[in-house]
Formats: sequence, C-alpha cells, structure tokens
Amino acid sequence: MRFLSLLWQFTWTQILCCIFPAIIFLSLAFSKYIDIPFIPRYDLLLIICIIAQLLLIKFGLETWDELKVIMLFHVIGLVLEIYKIHMGSWAYPEDAYTKILGVPLYSGFMYSSVASYICQAWKRFDLTVKNWPKSSYVITLCAAIYLNFFTHHYIWDLRYILIIAVLILFLRTVVSFTVGDKRLRMPLSLSFLLIAFFIWVAENIASFFGAWYYPDQEITWQLVGFGKITSWYLLIIITVMIVAELKFLKKDLQEDSENPPIHD
Repeated sequence: MRFLSLLWQFTWTQILCCIFPAIIFLSLAFSKYIDIPFIPRYDLLLIICIIAQLLLIKFGLETWDELKVIMLFHVIGLVLEIYKIHMGSWAYPEDAYTKILGVPLYSGFMYSSVASYICQAWKRFDLTVKNWPKSSYVITLCAAIYLNFFTHHYIWDLRYILIIAVLILFLRTVVSFTVGDKRLRMPLSLSFLLIAFFIWVAENIASFFGAWYYPDQEITWQLVGFGKITSWYLLIIITVMIVAELKFLKKDLQEDSENPPIHD
C-alpha cells in the first residue's frame, strides 16, 4: 500500500512536470484532424505554444527565469533543426508563414518542452545533485555533444565515445529527489537514460501526428528506430547540464550578493 501511494504521488508529480509537453502533444493531435480556416497548422501550433507559455507564467506554474531557459533551448533547437533539414535528416512538409529555411518556428518549442520538464522536475521533486563534476569539464563535454549533432554528417559519429565520456564523468554523480515524504536517490546517468526512453516514445507519438517525418516515414508511418534513443540521451544530457549549470551560477550569484566582500 505504501508503494502504491508513493507510485501515485510520483506519477502525479510527473504529470504536473509535463504540462507544457502535454499541451504540445494535444495540439498536434487536435490540429491533425481539425483544420482552422486561414491559419496553417504550423502557425497555429506556434500560437498555441506562445499562449501556453504566457498562461503558465500568469498562473505561476513557470517563472520568468525558467522562461529564459526555455527560450534558450528554443534557439538551440531551432539552429539544430535548420541544419538537420538542410542535411535531409527529416522534413516539415506543410506550408506556413512562420518558417525559417524550411523549419517552422513552433519546432523550437519541442526542444523547449524538454527544458520545461527538467525545470519543473527540478523544483517539484526538490532535486539536489551530489558530486557534480567541475564546470569546465561539463561545459566542454556539453559543447562536444552538441557539435557532434552537426559534424557526424562529415566525420565519424562520436556519440558512443561521448556516451562513455558521460558515464565516466558522472560516475559518482547522484541525484536525490522527494516523493511524498520519502527522499530517494538515483545515479544521474540512469535518469538520463530513463528520460531519453520516454522522449523516444513521445517522438513516435509526435511523428505519428505529423509534427515532422523521417525519410522512411514519408509514405507510411512506422516506428522510429531504437537508435534514436542514443540521440535523445545525449540531448537530455545537454539539457540537464545547461539547466544545472545555470542554477548553480544563480545560487552562487545570490550567495555573493548576500555576503558581499568586506574591504578594509
């Protein structure tokens, strides 16, 4: 009975953390089957995403600082999308007014939704991290992972080497979180994998509803390959790294402002 109670509390908290991603997926499903006159589907999705973010701010479900992080990931994702479209990795076949180099602006919010989930989970589960590596190592690895998404089209794909580097760097890193009145712990690398798996599931749902399509889905939809989990694994690592580093930086700045140096 105790286990079921904790499981329900964990599940409900996860649902609250996924408010923005859920809005996007519901919008994808709604817009696939119902046309809104005079508004292309991709433009409608962008409007819904913007309104959703404003409402989340208005009702206190997200803060302005979290919105800044979300928009940072919107830019990071949009740049990656433009490059991947150019390389033919996937496509957005529908017309829209808000397309940049073949990429609809709403697509950046799909990356932002991952950052939104991480920010929500951080505060709702009261996350703390033990044995976080040096920032210089974290930032270097984060940059290498992001660059590999671009360079693997021309040189070797280093994703598995990067995954090994992640496992080594975060070998001793543990995340603690609260469910109900119980404090639990998990290796951070394992949390990366679990989140990546569920995003892969979400990706299958999104491609089914026509958010985008891969070349092998152009004629008929089929399951996204399991290999994509490694891509999401690395993307999640980038997201957690950036969110964590920004939170640590903010904490350091607050401590400095509360304890200014004393000059003779």
